[in-house]
Amino acid sequence: MWRRAATAALALGVGAGGAAIAYSDDPAATLKICTHLPPRLLRDTATAATVAFDYQYSLWGLEPGTPAWLSAKHDAHLRSANRLQELCFRNGGIYIKLGQHIAQLEYVVPEEYVQTMRASMLKRCPVSSYEQVCQVFGKDMGESPETVFAEFDPVPLASASLAQVHAARTHDGQKVAVKVQHDHLTDTSVIDIATVGLIVNTLHYIFPTFDYRWLVDEIRESAPKELDFLNEAKNSEKCLQNFRRLSPHIAESIYVPKVYWTLTSSRILTMEFMDAKEVTDVNGIKQLGIRPVDVSNLVSKAFSEMIFKHGFVHCDPHAANMMIRPLPQDSRKTFGWRRPQLILLDHGLYKELDYTTRISYASLWKALVFADAKSIKENSVKLGAGEDLHALFAGVLTMRPWKSVIDPSVDHLVLDGNNTDRSEVQMYASLYFSQISELLRRLPRVILLMLKTNDCLRAVNHALVGGTSLESFVIIGRISSEAVLEAKRRSNRSFLNKLIIWLEEILLEARFFSLKLVLCFMQLKKLLAS
Repeated sequence: MWRRAATAALALGVGAGGAAIAYSDDPAATLKICTHLPPRLLRDTATAATVAFDYQYSLWGLEPGTPAWLSAKHDAHLRSANRLQELCFRNGGIYIKLGQHIAQLEYVVPEEYVQTMRASMLKRCPVSSYEQVCQVFGKDMGESPETVFAEFDPVPLASASLAQVHAARTHDGQKVAVKVQHDHLTDTSVIDIATVGLIVNTLHYIFPTFDYRWLVDEIRESAPKELDFLNEAKNSEKCLQNFRRLSPHIAESIYVPKVYWTLTSSRILTMEFMDAKEVTDVNGIKQLGIRPVDVSNLVSKAFSEMIFKHGFVHCDPHAANMMIRPLPQDSRKTFGWRRPQLILLDHGLYKELDYTTRISYASLWKALVFADAKSIKENSVKLGAGEDLHALFAGVLTMRPWKSVIDPSVDHLVLDGNNTDRSEVQMYASLYFSQISELLRRLPRVILLMLKTNDCLRAVNHALVGGTSLESFVIIGRISSEAVLEAKRRSNRSFLNKLIIWLEEILLEARFFSLKLVLCFMQLKKLLAS
């Protein structure tokens, strides 16, 4: 078995290296990069073999589901997560992106992997030297940063898996943020994706229930788009246009930094500099005179509009990609608090939901909010979960067990973020790991990205309000319901259909009014208790 794996690794490596050299804009540089392929493959193979052996040896002879088996599996998960983390850091590039994907798939992959990656992957990213930054400018702009800009800070403000950001000033005096891709990343990505695929396919070969090939497929599709900063710039402008055209009622509360197109290339993105707070900087947000709960609600509104109405979704909304500032030129205050404006950054990873998928997904979330078991099953089946896994799909989306999902109480989906809630969800995730793997295999990749987006937003809301609030689910329920009603209007314009929709709207408004009353009562009770 291992001989076949090694032979496959060698063939894959030679093929990937040849492809990289053949299609590179800089064959000489790529040839130099490919000299690093053998040690990378060796590290990959060693990691995959060690992880596989660890699981087989640790669980040997133990009865599945017993306390001893669960303890041994937890320890094996933790050791393997640390090995994968070390591999990601040593190889860098796309491997860092893989680790970040895993960090944002809470309860979809084992908790030990999520927590290990989350503790490091968003904070310990590679930093290019200033010499490497100048090389990118030389290839893309034909000039040094000091010539292109009046001022350019050689020390980056921040670094991520694919690029780093520098502060600069244009020749006409505008302060800008310049995103510079790590050098040669477009070349190494070909090799990285192939070798990541090797690890995942090897583990799936040994453990058929470990099937995360969809994650490799997703990285293979998304990486070239994320590495093209011209595509990212276009996405950012389209996102803002969608809010102005399709969601004008909240358009002023959403902002995207202006792109300086004459100072932008496929590997250099020059944007308006944003003076704002990171979305999870609770103390900083309060110092601006903004309530964290208002920020949480705005984030929920923005992404609900994108998902259920626009069908063009920012799929990497972790905390570093969202900023908050007071709404400019706004004198309105609510009980002394200022209204927030959400600034969206890093527009490299977007997904488009086709009309049918978008409406089915909106119908599913409407059913989840109103605990409609029949509609949950119907729309889960439409999205590919199947009749046998529709309850599990609902649980993955909401992080609640099925009995809570269909509970008629108004706060049935609310997660307080306490240890009891987390322990319950982690227990279910561990018990149904093989079923979750099967569910992920069935679902369209666009829905898998929606799961990742949900997890990112859940983490942001947890930082802002200590969990998921009832108000956020009221927002999701309202916007998903509006999308479903609009679809019904488009499908049939007869007088009878208009009358039915009008009656449905009245019933929905009554339900949302009752939810608002309950929400006000809960807030008053909380206020009195404090």
